[in-house]
Amino acid sequence: MIDFRYHLVSIVAIFLSLAIGLVLGASFLQDTLSKSLKASNVALAKEKDSLRKEKSALSTQVNGEEQFAAALTPQIVDTRLKDQSVVFIMTPGGSDKIYKQLNDLVRASGGHVTGEVTVQQKYFGTDQSVLDALAGQYATTVQGASTGSVYDRAGAVLASALVTDQASKTGRDQPASTVILSAFTGQGFITTSGQPGTLATLAIVIAPSTPNLADTAGLGNKALISLAGSMDNAGRGTVVTGPLESAQDPGLLSALRNDAVSSHVSTVDTADFSSGQVVVVLALQAEMAGKSGKYGVADGDNGYLPSPVPAVSGAK
Repeated sequence: MIDFRYHLVSIVAIFLSLAIGLVLGASFLQDTLSKSLKASNVALAKEKDSLRKEKSALSTQVNGEEQFAAALTPQIVDTRLKDQSVVFIMTPGGSDKIYKQLNDLVRASGGHVTGEVTVQQKYFGTDQSVLDALAGQYATTVQGASTGSVYDRAGAVLASALVTDQASKTGRDQPASTVILSAFTGQGFITTSGQPGTLATLAIVIAPSTPNLADTAGLGNKALISLAGSMDNAGRGTVVTGPLESAQDPGLLSALRNDAVSSHVSTVDTADFSSGQVVVVLALQAEMAGKSGKYGVADGDNGYLPSPVPAVSGAK
């Protein structure tokens, strides 16, 4: 009969063998895993270095292209807006830098800047009774001022004071425009600079750089879309522009591009680049020819710029 000591020795031998096997196995696996991890780290380091170099090269290329566009911009835009006048619409959160650069570019294009209208935050307030009453004063004298939402009607009234599709009406003070702009200014809905009441043929709306206008009801976007549409209807063309961020939901460009107004109002989402500012001028040209588009780099854009590119004034 096998005694208890034999059983004990056997059990100890089994567990000892198992322990030795585990140690040897773990050592082997650890060595294999260590080699695998080291190889992965080396590969990741190489990939990181490659991506860093690629990013650096792309950054250098973008900077070079920006310098190239800035240097050639005067020749590219020369005379494209000859005999046209432009009014700027600034929005809360719109870039002053973009405005100033586009202002200079319009002048370099042969265009005349009538002035700037800055829409104040009060215009987007939830209490629309004052704005409604103001629009109602002109319901019988301004086309489009008697139908649609309060923003549709207010936009039609403002547009009638700022733009026209008849060049013969530009360049001089318009009594009706003075009255309307004074009324909107007096109520704190807008501020003005320059002489926007002399009427322009074209309009550029500088969108908020970040979607800080969007509230739970989206009143900011709704109001500005109505205004842009009214400006386009009353004049020869309107372009709404801003940086790429403004084309991301819930930014103004994103909202406009999903609205029926986008069929006749152009948008450009690269206004923070020299080349994008040139596209704004080209888009205005295309607008005058009856062509609207979504230009830039956001998803769903028609391309970076109008195609075919509008011809330079006087060119065949």
